[in-house]
Amino acid sequence: MKDSSMNSIGDILSKFNPKEDKYVSREFQSFGVYLAEQLGDTRRKALYIKYAKEIPRPILQKAYQFVIDSKARSKGALFVWKLKEMGVFEKFKLSSPAKKKKAVKKTEKKVKE
Repeated sequence: MKDSSMNSIGDILSKFNPKEDKYVSREFQSFGVYLAEQLGDTRRKALYIKYAKEIPRPILQKAYQFVIDSKARSKGALFVWKLKEMGVFEKFKLSSPAKKKKAVKKTEKKVKE
């Protein structure tokens, strides 16, 4: 089940411009930026780059395909939800974004008291 909008490594490297793309030097970085752009969540490029580095590509592509097939308004949130549903964060020992928010809120409460 190959998505026609996915680019091969050769295509990505042929379009690579070292002067413009100086911070993207690895293939997983390029894929993370691609995910962020396709999901309309460019503010969180670093998160998608991290996922592209630490999670196997077939799992990310499966979650991506699920999101693209949906009519969701927030595709980035749906993508992370699908990864959670697939059990990716527990399997690869990653912290999910929701857990970080809860930890920060608890810390803020302690500081205020």
